[in-house]
Amino acid sequence: MKDSLISIQQQVISCTRCPRLVEYRERVAREKRRAYREWEYWGRPVPGFGDPKARLLIVGLAPAAHGGNRTGRVFTGDRSGDFLYSALYRAGFANQPTSVSRDDGLKLRDAYVTAAVRCAPPDNKPLPEEFRNCREYLIREMNVLRQVRVIVALGRHAFDSCLTIFKHQGAAVRLSQFQFAHAAAYHIPEFPTLIASYHPSQQNTQTGKLTAQMFDQVFRKAKEVLSEPRA
Repeated sequence: MKDSLISIQQQVISCTRCPRLVEYRERVAREKRRAYREWEYWGRPVPGFGDPKARLLIVGLAPAAHGGNRTGRVFTGDRSGDFLYSALYRAGFANQPTSVSRDDGLKLRDAYVTAAVRCAPPDNKPLPEEFRNCREYLIREMNVLRQVRVIVALGRHAFDSCLTIFKHQGAAVRLSQFQFAHAAAYHIPEFPTLIASYHPSQQNTQTGKLTAQMFDQVFRKAKEVLSEPRA
């Protein structure tokens, strides 16, 4: 049977593979943060979002407890999402710079956003088995998004997750070959170009480790690769 983004999204939303994450995401959805007490939290795994014909794939770590876990859309409703979608807007990949809810009118052009882990984890730290349990969904998205030519990995965990998938799919790579460094680009034969970026977490953006200019550099580099003739 032919796979599709819709079937992947449906299976992600109903997933209960990781008991620790199920318990945490549902507890957060019940208890809520005071600022969002009027919200009906999503409280489920968060599917990918964007253009089915995307040539750019953006991979994050996991939904935020009071961001994606609240709104039901990846990188939506938190400061990381504000930073990401404003950058995508400046680069021409989004129709607006804000992302606050699933019905806010945001549309992505030539870009798709997803995550290595689909449930909000305690302390933003998924366990190794939780990465493994979720890997199937990212592999399937990569297989369905056949026009993807560039992957931007937000943070070291997303970067390592992408390399692990490349290796499992036959790329002749050793993870130790690839150094995680902001805006570093790796061209692997027969696979999308992989660009590393610091994650747009508040810890990084408020300390200046990741600035808007540095983030724009990543998406300029992605557009440069997309403008080159396909090999």
